[in-house]
Amino acid sequence: MNELEQAGLARLRDGWISGGAVFELAPIEWKELAAASNPDEQERRLLAIAAQALDVALRPAAPKTLKRRPPLPVLALPMLPERLRPSLRAALKHAADARLKTRVATLVASRGFVLHPMDWMPAASYQESPEVYAPWVDWLAGADGEKQSRREHLTAECWDDFYPAARRTALVDLRRTMPALARTLIETKGASEPAEGRLALIELMRVGLGADDVPYLKSLSTDRSGKVREMAGRLLARLGERGNPADSGSEDPIAELAAFIEEGKSGFIRRRSTYAPIKLKSPAQQARRADLFASCYFGDLVARFGKTEPDFIGAWQFGIDDGADLFLVRMVSVSGSDAAVACLADLLVAEGGKLALLVLQLMLRLDSGRKRGLVRRILNDTQNLATLAQVEGAEPGWLEWGDLTKGKMLSALRSAVSGDNEVMKRSAEQYLETLGFLANPEAAEKLIGEIVAAGLPPASPSLGLLRLNAALAENRSRSDR
Repeated sequence: MNELEQAGLARLRDGWISGGAVFELAPIEWKELAAASNPDEQERRLLAIAAQALDVALRPAAPKTLKRRPPLPVLALPMLPERLRPSLRAALKHAADARLKTRVATLVASRGFVLHPMDWMPAASYQESPEVYAPWVDWLAGADGEKQSRREHLTAECWDDFYPAARRTALVDLRRTMPALARTLIETKGASEPAEGRLALIELMRVGLGADDVPYLKSLSTDRSGKVREMAGRLLARLGERGNPADSGSEDPIAELAAFIEEGKSGFIRRRSTYAPIKLKSPAQQARRADLFASCYFGDLVARFGKTEPDFIGAWQFGIDDGADLFLVRMVSVSGSDAAVACLADLLVAEGGKLALLVLQLMLRLDSGRKRGLVRRILNDTQNLATLAQVEGAEPGWLEWGDLTKGKMLSALRSAVSGDNEVMKRSAEQYLETLGFLANPEAAEKLIGEIVAAGLPPASPSLGLLRLNAALAENRSRSDR
């Protein structure tokens, strides 16, 4: 449509808006189509032609830079039933950030459903979305429809047929079932990836990590990316391979770190070694110690003292310096072996109190059973509601009502909800969201009743995830009939 035609249609529009007849202003071709009619019919015919011209026939051409997107992929699970979407939206609205919204999606996925894309979609840059959403992540990242977003098996030949999120999911599956094949794919295809891409691939080696991975991980010591070298070093440390990290800024960082630790003896009959942090004299020493704990590997540290990882953990004197305790636990979480992580987690949980809370630093390395045991211990032993907000990596929908009634957390929630302290009340409402994620349907439904009876309004947004949790079970029971 050129400017002259647009101007002519504008005159017709202005005439109709003002309530006048515009037959005489119409193009000659249009007059011929309407001339045989009465005046009213002439105007109606002109209006129909103008509408057709504006809305259908003479639409502006799309810019050449515009790309047609493929349809949104269909996911492997069915969409959440329409009747549950209001409850879902309420839970999503109360979730304050992407991490909490993803937990809502994770709970729903654990019950066999995915969310409607108009309610929630994962961000293309967020790596923690449930695996079932990988096709959507790739679509958002700019999939052009020329490739399949997922095939049955990932091989070197079809590597490029996978978009990044689908490829990541396939590699995780392969590392669980055929780790050697997955390692070969990462080794052969990862070399051509940019630094961030290589780092993401190497990080997947943590799944199914074993001794067969050592030669490849050692070969990464010459990688051009410092982050890749660091990741490979930490994975090697988990396998018991020693070696100081590069670029440490010190000739012997392990010796320097060991100097911050005092070796002693305990026991009268059976003398055993103990290890405790020395008392620091300045903020500069505190900063240097923190840097060394963060950059050195746990296996190198215990080897410096001639001990095994479990022996060193058992000999560490917890409670002398809270900062040193935290640094040690973090060190084990990133570079300790699986056996060291399990040993440390069991020791801290057995100690109880504030030491048990340090296990939260190990959550991503713990197996399912230890994660559940930690959550139960927190519920049993502490009334500190803020602890719940620190729980990461736990599975959704397993916590039973008996786990809540046996501990101190439920009474703390009741007191906070029924009290006059508005700060505590708002905090309790936030932590109900974590319980809404962890609880099984029965516990979710009973917890709603308990909290409402304690004084929380039934329409409180903080009950949104608990209500959705319970409603998902109701939906499944209906579908099973």
